[in-house]
Amino acid sequence: MAANEADEEATVSLVDVLEEDEELEQEASAVLGGSDSEKCSYPEGYVKRQALYACNTCTPKGGEPAGICLACSYKCHEGHELFELYTKRNFRCDCGNDKFGEMECKLFPEKEKANSGNKYSHNFFGLYCTCDRPYPDPEDELPDEMIQCIICEDWFHGRHLGCVVPESVELQEMICESCMNKSPFLWTYAAHVAVPPVLKVCKAEEEGKVEVEHDEEETKPEKEVSESTEDKQQVEVNGTAGCKRKLQELEDTSAEGSCSGCRLGEMKASGQSRAQQGAVFWPSAWRTKLCSCTHCKNLFVDAGVAFLLDETDTVLAYENKGKTTEQAGGVEGRDPLMSALNNLNRVQQLEIIHEYNDMKTELKDYLQTFAAEGKVVTPEDIRHFFEQQQTRKRRRANAGQYYCS
Repeated sequence: MAANEADEEATVSLVDVLEEDEELEQEASAVLGGSDSEKCSYPEGYVKRQALYACNTCTPKGGEPAGICLACSYKCHEGHELFELYTKRNFRCDCGNDKFGEMECKLFPEKEKANSGNKYSHNFFGLYCTCDRPYPDPEDELPDEMIQCIICEDWFHGRHLGCVVPESVELQEMICESCMNKSPFLWTYAAHVAVPPVLKVCKAEEEGKVEVEHDEEETKPEKEVSESTEDKQQVEVNGTAGCKRKLQELEDTSAEGSCSGCRLGEMKASGQSRAQQGAVFWPSAWRTKLCSCTHCKNLFVDAGVAFLLDETDTVLAYENKGKTTEQAGGVEGRDPLMSALNNLNRVQQLEIIHEYNDMKTELKDYLQTFAAEGKVVTPEDIRHFFEQQQTRKRRRANAGQYYCS
């Protein structure tokens, strides 16, 4: 009886492991499945969203930043030190252009000298967040998740966002405080649509008081706030604070020129507001609640965030595209080993368990050598591993290690 229970636990354990591996494969497919691993993406122009890498071997810090597509990371930069940038929008592959000196792209060498429409950041040198540190950071011992801003697409440590990270963050989108301030009309949406901020205890509380100067401003009636703003603008219009006025015009003109039925105008008229500090988290489908009237569309365009009105711009939409592409290659998109497992008897299941665990250990050791050297694992490397496994399996079978009595 005990033996049967042990066998059952082992069988369940195998199913759990296979399901876990299946989830990891789906995550990888989500990020990479939407990109082509065989063809350079350059001929497609500025791709709406794709997986990107930066090569520290070819374009190290101190030079010009450059990004390469998935296929070029495999074919042109094998064995190089690469920074994985996850996905970025509206980017054209730089591989082999003037930023790479004498090196030519093996997949599509006919490239222009530069891609003027590309946007770069310190991410392309392996640095992230406001702390400007690498990830993973060998000097940082604090466990912390990295969250990507959907506007600047930089990655931030949760503890550096200026707010408490809400639960189920993987189901939400985040806009950092800097990007919110560059498009101030988004604060109005944040008061009505965003995930409510979680209060954070600050150091001032240790002294018996908490500074809430921003709340004082937020609790004023909107008319009083707008009047004081107008007074400041009249005084500062010929002074040195013209940049502040220009920034606020993005939001103020939305009320002046809004059309009838404008959602943003209605939100502003309600007087509801929130503290304008810290990153803002947005629930799924929040983009459907943005106003798309002619005036608001121009507001988004002028602020350089028109992509927020496009629901297919989201990373989730890209990941779903990758999963669909991957599943289209199979009959049901399901691992055949998972489907066949329930049809095996106990002895066969135990044999598979031992074989699977051995293979998993060997594969992990094999991949660790690539991680230690900072190399990209190519399909050829994986095929080589399994060819070695087949050779060992034949040797064991020929040796006649197993006998029946």
